[in-house]
Amino acid sequence: MTGTDVQKEAEDSGPSGYAAARLRLLTEEARSGPPRRAALAELTDDWLTGLFAAGAEGLRGASLVAVGGYGRGELSPRSDLDLLLLHDGGDIKAVAALADRLWYPVWDLGLDLDHSVRTPAEARKTAGEDLKVQLGLLDARHIAGDLGLTASLRTAVLADWRNQAPKRLPELQELCAERAERQGELQYLLEPDLKEARGGLRDATALRAVAASWLADAPREGLADARRRLLDVRDALHLATGRATDRLALQEQDQVAAELGLLDADTLLRQVYEAARLVSYASDVTWREVGRVLRSRAVRPRLRAMLGGGKPTAERSPLAEGVVEQDGEVVLARAARPERDPVLPLRAAAAAAQAGLPLSLHAVRRLAATVRPLPTPWPAEAREQLVTLLGSGRPTIEVWEALEAEGLITRLLPDWERVRCRPQRNAVHLWTVDRHLIETAVRASEFTRRVSRPDLLLVAALLHDIGKGWPGDHSVAGEIIAKDVAARIGFDRHDVAVVATLVRHHLTLIDTATRRDLEDPATVRSVAEAVGSQGTLELLHALTEADALATGPAAWSSWRGSLVADLVERVSAVLAGDVPDDPEEAAPTAEQERLALEAAATGSPVLALRAQTEPPVGQEPSGDPEPLGVELLIAVPDQPGVLPAVAGVLAMHRLTVRTAELRSLYLPDGVDGSVLLLDWRVAAEYGSLPQAARLRSDLVRALDGSLDIAGRLAERDAAYPRRRGVVAPAARVSVHPAASRLATVIEVRSQDAPGLLFRIGRALEDASVQVRSAHVSTLGANAVDAFYVTGPEGAPLPGDEAASVARKLEETLRG
Repeated sequence: MTGTDVQKEAEDSGPSGYAAARLRLLTEEARSGPPRRAALAELTDDWLTGLFAAGAEGLRGASLVAVGGYGRGELSPRSDLDLLLLHDGGDIKAVAALADRLWYPVWDLGLDLDHSVRTPAEARKTAGEDLKVQLGLLDARHIAGDLGLTASLRTAVLADWRNQAPKRLPELQELCAERAERQGELQYLLEPDLKEARGGLRDATALRAVAASWLADAPREGLADARRRLLDVRDALHLATGRATDRLALQEQDQVAAELGLLDADTLLRQVYEAARLVSYASDVTWREVGRVLRSRAVRPRLRAMLGGGKPTAERSPLAEGVVEQDGEVVLARAARPERDPVLPLRAAAAAAQAGLPLSLHAVRRLAATVRPLPTPWPAEAREQLVTLLGSGRPTIEVWEALEAEGLITRLLPDWERVRCRPQRNAVHLWTVDRHLIETAVRASEFTRRVSRPDLLLVAALLHDIGKGWPGDHSVAGEIIAKDVAARIGFDRHDVAVVATLVRHHLTLIDTATRRDLEDPATVRSVAEAVGSQGTLELLHALTEADALATGPAAWSSWRGSLVADLVERVSAVLAGDVPDDPEEAAPTAEQERLALEAAATGSPVLALRAQTEPPVGQEPSGDPEPLGVELLIAVPDQPGVLPAVAGVLAMHRLTVRTAELRSLYLPDGVDGSVLLLDWRVAAEYGSLPQAARLRSDLVRALDGSLDIAGRLAERDAAYPRRRGVVAPAARVSVHPAASRLATVIEVRSQDAPGLLFRIGRALEDASVQVRSAHVSTLGANAVDAFYVTGPEGAPLPGDEAASVARKLEETLRG
């Protein structure tokens, strides 16, 4: 039977004919999705038109209007009918009789009905008082009766909505937020409400309402498909259950998946999550744009008055090379060239997360459309920017989602595709696999002061469950994937092995601590053999806690934490033989010795800059090289204040210190004195590198006291107000008395910041200790610095004195 035959049967046979035609339509296997919803709406229109015609004979000035989902022509099998009987206020009794002729047949068939009878004025008044009524009227569609009456109401309602948008849109946003708080996020729930949860059908309707206001619009790409998918799942749910339900319960997911021709319930959930994620992201972008427009409207009259009517120019504040802040978002600088800068997506993302700002939709889409792929292995800057992004705390999530929405994450990390939107059918887990991995990195960022290699901790957190997209033990599969990913992003063999070990054994500590006898020496030995070193054990301990905290409240407790800590202490005792030796004095290179002899002869600092380069991607080495960083060699006659002077001069010139080595270099026989050699790798925050001659000139002035570094840095900080950004963990300073026989090792773990090394160096100078050597590294947004210090006589510091120096240094960094 054709659709026309079905409609004719409904028209000819009254309510029973409509019911039969409706049933036949819903059981047609050949028709589903949007065509079936539209056909069901059309069938219902025809039936109601017949009822209206029979009941409105002789009545003028009345019309029947579909609103809400029915108004959009989206009738699911068990959808209620949202109807408005509109009239001009003339013959009230005739209108009441018509209402009875319309509503009772609907109820007789057992269909849910949401109905009202109003004049246009009453409808507008009610809409002005009730936001939900107004939203329904935005989708008003004429069914029968006076078309002019319906059209005039639609025109008036849309005009009211647009005129009142500055007031009503914030109300709508608050309504959406309250609903999300009650219902949760559709993209993570095992039994989601397809309509009410965040990212569901209600949010998709809200986006239509925002677009109708003409104030802002949602990103349209993929949004219609996401909405269609959610409606298709709701249709299948109604047919599978025979009820008007929007909750996708566990016991019905296999049947719904079969109804849709999907492989299994996991495939169903993944499709639902993908659709919900797209709606949620579109909502975030849209509401951000609404806020921006409303703020702009509120400020513009005042600015116009101040500027004499001219249009103000949006302020652009630099964040990183090629990245600026504008109007509360992170955008690309005008001079940025994504097609020539493959690191730009990660640099922009890291800058946004560190500043606690969203990435603009335009910037992300431009990056996705034009940026070149990164080489394999990644350059050092790309790896550092990824670590910075992962270590930025809670803002990482929003930035990561923006990159993922435009496909940039899977282009950077192809293995991510297998875990993206993958459900976890475990009541302990709150999140999908991919969101759990990001949540673990966020939790791990809180522990970066506990480990000597925060970069390895953060990358392992990102990858620890990456094997869940493969068959078999996910830890075993994950180890293989982690090796490949870690090597691709540029870690050396040793670091690749550490990351792989962390992924392979990320459950070892919690499983052993809660399921094995810790008094049995064999238990502790087996863990020690699996871990291999104190450094890996330290990382694994932090990863274990971060993983559990990111799983959900049931996965971690003080009891579990104490068991894991006890196991770690026992394993550490087994590994205690791995005490670091004193740093060996490496023989100087010919260039280092030449600089040292020149410094000794002239009595002043000597330096050399050497750029590190590689050819652009896709070009032969003969092409123009692109700078990756600069090696800075400095030789200075041994004297107090060298470390803070050099660090301060570099901070003044906006040079970021990536790694730094400082050591005393003893000169050949016949040459008096000693020289301090500094071998550092630096990079410009943005812009070009300063000239070596200017660096040397400022260093000479810093050493003789004629350059007020502290004052200059304070002036610059005052000129650039602090952004809200990320609240980083407090600095941590510790003493490692067993790490060296010849010096006291003081280790500093802190958030990297301009001038940090200058502050540390000055604090150590103020404490009257000598820096025998320093080993400085910047890992993403974290600085991990070790200083080998002695007293004035050249001996290690007594225990109480070392503790006092560490305490004062920590107070300085936290002040």
